[in-house]
Amino acid sequence: MLNIAVLGSGRGSNLEAILKAMAGGMLPGGRFPGARIGVVLSNNSTAGILEIARAHAVPAVHLSEKQYPSPEAFVDALLAVLRTHDTGLIVLAGYMKRLPARVVAAYRHRIINVHPALLPEFGGQGMYGLHVHEAVLAAHRTVSGATVHMVDDDYDHGAILIQEKVPVLPEDTPASLAARVLPVEHRILPEAIRMFAEERVYVVDGNIHVRSGQE
Repeated sequence: MLNIAVLGSGRGSNLEAILKAMAGGMLPGGRFPGARIGVVLSNNSTAGILEIARAHAVPAVHLSEKQYPSPEAFVDALLAVLRTHDTGLIVLAGYMKRLPARVVAAYRHRIINVHPALLPEFGGQGMYGLHVHEAVLAAHRTVSGATVHMVDDDYDHGAILIQEKVPVLPEDTPASLAARVLPVEHRILPEAIRMFAEERVYVVDGNIHVRSGQE
């Protein structure tokens, strides 16, 4: 069984999408076995993602650096929670904090993030939320989309697992573009998790590879 830790800071719509997919409501072929959400963590005590977790009887943990005397103590606590829940995959779903380097090292090749643009463009520090869509519109792009990628030591830099495009319309605002991209996030993030549940993601010489679902 693949135990998943979902980290988020906001309302939790991507968590809802993952839960729905696991129940058979989203992905082609129905629900995928072999995976469960073991814990949901947020740096924000009032985040909707924690309420969604509790409503589905998933352990919900508020964990913030402000609760600890040092960054090292915070990382120790975060790793302890992940280990307690036997985490095999970390999913960043709107997590507005940079994941500490020790956590990235401990879960190397087992952390994924969903980003509301077509990486490698419009990623990096400061590129989150409406800032991303503002940048896409300012660059006069005609397409945007969402990306699920592996997490490494740099912002929005790891190997890309899935991307899906959406059109950028002449009348778009950052909010309207965000509303068009969000359903794409809701589709591709559960699909990426299914890749791990089906053991289709593997590493050779430090490089990420994905087996076809037809194999």
